Amino acid sequence: MSDKMRGTVEMTVAMVISGTIGLFVVLSGQPVMDVVFWRCAFGAVTLLIVCAALGLFRPEVMTRRQIAWAAVGGVAIVSNWILLFAAFPRASISIATAVYNTQPFMLVALGALFFGERLTLTKLTWLGIAFGGMVLIVQSKPSAGAVGTDYLSGILLALGAAFFYAIAAIITKKLKGVPPHLIALIQVTVGIAMLAPFANFAQLPADAYSWALLVAVGVIHTGVMYILLYGAIQKLPTNLVGSLSFIYPVVAILADFVAFGHHLQPLQLLGAAAILIAAAGMTLGWSLVKPRVAQV
Repeated sequence: MSDKMRGTVEMTVAMVISGTIGLFVVLSGQPVMDVVFWRCAFGAVTLLIVCAALGLFRPEVMTRRQIAWAAVGGVAIVSNWILLFAAFPRASISIATAVYNTQPFMLVALGALFFGERLTLTKLTWLGIAFGGMVLIVQSKPSAGAVGTDYLSGILLALGAAFFYAIAAIITKKLKGVPPHLIALIQVTVGIAMLAPFANFAQLPADAYSWALLVAVGVIHTGVMYILLYGAIQKLPTNLVGSLSFIYPVVAILADFVAFGHHLQPLQLLGAAAILIAAAGMTLGWSLVKPRVAQV
C-alpha cells in the first residue's frame, strides 16, 4: 500500500471516529466537565505510552518556551471541548457540528487581526455565505428536543468552541517541528490539571456501560484519533487533508439521525449546507472570482 493510500485510510478513519464523539458524549449521560476530564485522563495514558514508545521524552525534543506554548494551547483546546460538548444536548449534535465548522473563518479573522493577513474578495464571499447559513440556523424552528433558549445557547457555545479551536490551531503553528503526539500529551495533561478541581469524584459512574463510553472517548477519540490524524497529515497533501476533513460533519449528522432521530428542518439543512460548503471553499481554496485573461 502506497503512503498516499495509507494516509487516506488513516485520515478517513480518524474523521469517522471524530464524527461519532458527540454520540458517545451524549450517551454517557455524564456532566460535561466530567466527560472532558476523563477524556483528558484516558487520553493522557494512551498518548504517554505512544510518546514513550517513540522515544520522545528527550530534553532536545522541546524547549521550555515550546512547552509553555503547548500548555497555553492545551487551555484553548480543553476549553474548546467543554463548549462543544455542552452545545450537543442544547442544539443537537448536527447543528452544533455544523456551527462548529465555522472554525476556518475564525482562523481567517484572527490571521487578519493579529498577523496582517490579507482578506481577499473570495474569502469575504465565503464568509458571507457562512454567515447567511448561520442566520438561517438561528432563525429556523428547532426540532423536537431543542426547546426554549437552549437552542440559541447551544449555537453560541458551538461558536465559542470554534473560536478556541482557532486559537489552539494558531498556537500549534508556532510549534512547527515539535512531535504532534507530544503536543497532544501536554494538552491533555493541562486538561487534567484544569478540570481536576471540578470533576465529581464523589459520584463516579456506577455502571460499566458509562465507563466504557468514557474510556472510548479518551482512548479512541483522543489517543487513537490523534495518532491516525497526525500520521495522515504527514503522508497526504494539504488539499486532500482538507477534503477528507469534511467526512467529520457528515458522519456526525448521520450519527445524530440514526441514534436520536434528530433530522434537520429545511432551513437548518440549508444553513448547515451553506456553512459546510463555505468552509470547504475556504479550506480548499475554491475561487469565486473568474481570473482575468490577458489581452494580446
